[in-house]
Amino acid sequence: MRLLTCLIITLALAASLPAQTPTPVSDEAKAQARNELNEAARAYREGNLAEAQAHSEKALLLDPQNKTAPMYVARTIHAQYKPGDFTPENIAIARAAIVAYQKLLERLPNDDEAYKAVAYLYGAVKDEELLHEWLMQRARDGSMPNEKRAEAFVVLASKDWECSFKITEQPAIKVVIVPARGNKAYVKYRMPKERNLFETAKECANHGLEMANIAIGLTPESESAWSYKTNLLLELEKLAEMSGEIQQKREFHRQYEEALNETKRVSMRSQ
Repeated sequence: MRLLTCLIITLALAASLPAQTPTPVSDEAKAQARNELNEAARAYREGNLAEAQAHSEKALLLDPQNKTAPMYVARTIHAQYKPGDFTPENIAIARAAIVAYQKLLERLPNDDEAYKAVAYLYGAVKDEELLHEWLMQRARDGSMPNEKRAEAFVVLASKDWECSFKITEQPAIKVVIVPARGNKAYVKYRMPKERNLFETAKECANHGLEMANIAIGLTPESESAWSYKTNLLLELEKLAEMSGEIQQKREFHRQYEEALNETKRVSMRSQ
């Protein structure tokens, strides 16, 4: 843990310093850095993750401009994180890995592995606020290709859909009606006793639909964007039924059918 603590402090200090012209690195230092990275790779393969981290950090110190060392540092810290372990020590490892990946992204803004690793780690430690900020930062970044921005909007839409779906599928809300005389059973959605649940689901569904529509605007042939738009319209249809808004329910169902057909078309085209 001492190495990990030192790394966090080092990265934090580096982030706070003003930009400077890189100091030239000697050929000897570059060669030593390459050797350290080789040792890091060996230790990593053997499962000695703390040792791999130490070699990676040394390589970065020897040659701060080395293009490989920052990724080695981030990966070796990330590998020490244990999913599902919420002890302070393990959370600290996740946070250190996030900082290391973010430092890497300062050099390589288009590195998808680093970007997705940060998103994964924020989700793993249940930091939904920072995860949302991270996704929105990518989604709003006009310098990014439309496809990457759309991916972020789709993830945001998926989280909003999950927020609504978890509410509308509760047993007290989604009720299966079994008529007499052998008629087919059907589902009816009832207003929850806790009105705030309805408002939360409605807010999530509306926001999610907005995110999905933006994603479609960026990438009109995105199957995942159309799929989430379809599912979010279904959520809004359920919510309209709960509030007794029959005309609105029919309109949402019409839009749902259109989106479903478009999802099928895009899916068939991609295949």
